[in-house]
Amino acid sequence: MTPSCNGAAVPETGFRESRPGLIRLAYRMLGSLADAEDVVQDAYARWLAADRAVVREPAAFLRIVVTRLCLNQLKSARRRRETYLGPWLPEPIFDPDEPEDLDDITLPLMIALERLSPLERAAFLLHDVFGMPFPEVAAAIGREDAACRKLASRARANLREARPRFTVSREDGLKIAAAFFAASRSGDLGALRTLLADDVVATADGGGKVPASPEPLVGQDAVIARHAAMAGEFGLNPSQLVRYAVIDGVPGFVTVEAGGLVQTTALHVQEGKVVAIYVVRNPDKTGRVLREGASRCA
Repeated sequence: MTPSCNGAAVPETGFRESRPGLIRLAYRMLGSLADAEDVVQDAYARWLAADRAVVREPAAFLRIVVTRLCLNQLKSARRRRETYLGPWLPEPIFDPDEPEDLDDITLPLMIALERLSPLERAAFLLHDVFGMPFPEVAAAIGREDAACRKLASRARANLREARPRFTVSREDGLKIAAAFFAASRSGDLGALRTLLADDVVATADGGGKVPASPEPLVGQDAVIARHAAMAGEFGLNPSQLVRYAVIDGVPGFVTVEAGGLVQTTALHVQEGKVVAIYVVRNPDKTGRVLREGASRCA
């Protein structure tokens, strides 16, 4: 079962080949894997209903459909985030095994994408990350080619500080994650301090459903104080380490905390120091982590 010579594909085949890339695109747009899967399923329904005999490039057609659906979804998603309790973080996903499935979007950049308008976000992702030519971007977001170039340029300027300037190898990053886990759970605050940058920021997303700091903790002293306060809890209810992992491009780990709460901790590392800590505790975002065995699904 292969696409025909005029570009019309057997429905399942044409869609199945594009699905992994469509999921990544929708996730980068929305920050939620569950929402991304819903969007891609909706795109599949539209693919089945389309006149595929006139579709010259099925992959391009599907990217355009998914982008438009995401733009519609972002309007309601932004309204929901305005009333979200506490800090919002993207749903954690794990880096794929195959290098060709990676892109250069890391968790800090995902968070920075939230500052962009939906059109800026779409233009940047489609062109700079997924390599779509500007005429195709223009078709996807309903703007002129020149306007899309300006949108992508503005996005790059706004994201410049969030783009990774220093990268840490997977091996070194996971060693730092292991040291962070050991120091934070054992109450060895001296060892923990040596891992943290002076201006480290810790953000926890509980979604108002489980305990989490209502505001980011800023600075080494604030983060150390928080872990000192949690030392007794860790002593009474030790964290169960599930695995170390690369989460949205940065090292981290998955744990089960008191009461069976699944938690992901991701660390942004620069020059050997942790400059940001991202903890996701919201059960709506971590529910699939253990169900899927913490599989690499991005």
